Amino acid sequence: MNIAIIGAGAIGSAIARKLAKNGIAASIANSRGPQSLQALTDELGPNIKAVSVQQAAQADLVFVAVNWSRIPAALKDLGPWNGRILVDANNAVEVPSFQAVNLGGRASSEVVADLAPGARVVKAFGHLAASVLDADPQANGGRRVLFLSGADADAKKTVSDLMARLGFAPIDLGGVNEGRAVQFPGGPLAVLNLVKFD
Repeated sequence: MNIAIIGAGAIGSAIARKLAKNGIAASIANSRGPQSLQALTDELGPNIKAVSVQQAAQADLVFVAVNWSRIPAALKDLGPWNGRILVDANNAVEVPSFQAVNLGGRASSEVVADLAPGARVVKAFGHLAASVLDADPQANGGRRVLFLSGADADAKKTVSDLMARLGFAPIDLGGVNEGRAVQFPGGPLAVLNLVKFD
């Protein structure tokens, strides 16, 4: 399975570090082009390569982790998705004020899905602060919890399996509406740092 990340900010870089640490090959892209990611790919080693956004979007599983206001531009003209998995690792907040964006009562993943028709969208990897996501998932004798939600069971299983491979304890919340629980700000599970004991 080919994995790519669109967005090289705090969350995107944390995901890339986790993949690299576990020996999982992936590509990473941002709006400024592969050359701007040289320092990051040098840090992460040979498993993580910098590519264009268009190249990243061709992967089997694509993380999108950019500021909410930049998502439309980040996903523009990247289709057709043809059932590939798009991991929504974003929160509908204005930066730097951290005020919630008015989504008209919709779940954030619904908005992302509209911007990537044909993608199987899974909300995941975005409910923790980047520094916590970047930390060792083995904590206090257990595994740090990552929540996921989405409409497609097979896509969720793929993402859940990847979470477990990275050392996390995945918890499936259910469908798209259940994903509201991890939306920041306001979701009851947002930024909640939990550890599961096996």
